[in-house]
Amino acid sequence: MNFSSVYIEEEVAETERVTDILERLGDIPKIRIERYGEIFNRAGQNFRLQKQAPALILAKKHGKKVLPAPESYGFEQGGGFYFSHMLNCLYDCRYCFLQGMYRSAHYILFTNYEDFMHDILGQSAQAGGNVFYSGYDCDSLAMEPVSGFCDSFIPFFASRSDMTLEIRTKSTQVRKLLEFDPSHNCVVAMSFTPEAAAKRWEHRVPAITKRLQAMRKLQQAGWPVAIRFEPVIAEPEVENNYERLFQQVFSTLDGELLHSVSLGEFRLPTDFHKKMVKLYPEEGLLARETISSDGMVSLAGGGERMMQALESRLLTHVNGSRYYRCG
Repeated sequence: MNFSSVYIEEEVAETERVTDILERLGDIPKIRIERYGEIFNRAGQNFRLQKQAPALILAKKHGKKVLPAPESYGFEQGGGFYFSHMLNCLYDCRYCFLQGMYRSAHYILFTNYEDFMHDILGQSAQAGGNVFYSGYDCDSLAMEPVSGFCDSFIPFFASRSDMTLEIRTKSTQVRKLLEFDPSHNCVVAMSFTPEAAAKRWEHRVPAITKRLQAMRKLQQAGWPVAIRFEPVIAEPEVENNYERLFQQVFSTLDGELLHSVSLGEFRLPTDFHKKMVKLYPEEGLLARETISSDGMVSLAGGGERMMQALESRLLTHVNGSRYYRCG
């Protein structure tokens, strides 16, 4: 992975974790800053242009670090929490809401992991144990060689059986996970769309076959793995496309050993969608007819009928007890 430069907050510049990261990055421009907002939040930025040569920002996360998961998100159906040690993603999926959420395409890595752990423990004690999701504002594993996320958070959760971690990803970076003994409460969840959709809209994302092989290695090593068929985007051949994907997934992985499987339809906050249309006016996906409800946008032609048809096909491959609908 290549970064145009690295910005380092003064507050973390001399910490051991940041020193190690900078050594691994080698000879690229390194600039000291006071606060990440100087770079990430400044006006006049263009997400699309920055995505071509993004920088990495090493920073300290202040304030709330653990937040309630969005309604109907995850296998606890909104009952869990999420934390984001990173903002923005190495991949460039045209449907991704992050393009509408942030002004900047630069990557922020919050390096004060111990503070996240402190807040996770506090939230768990308050809620009596919970599910914690990583991968809402980023891809949890894509930058693993730089972030060292697994080295810190896998042992942390593995030693606390009353809590569960879901690592949401599209990455094949599973080598570090395979160095650990599998933990029943650390779930690796991989997101998939059909081949045609992936080629059209998921730029820089590893091929489906490579991601499935990574998941197969994890499953064979004893890790709990999960499949997220998200986002489902309405298309003329959507049922046939997903049937082919289901067959590909369940001929590679053991459905009886899967932690969970979900489907989730493409939806965006209305404001995010408007910003994304301005960023990519030529993108057909974003120019399609939409349906607005409760501040969210979905695509015309989808909806309940499509989702029920896909669920019927999916449930011929996996036990219904492992299935939930996201969103």
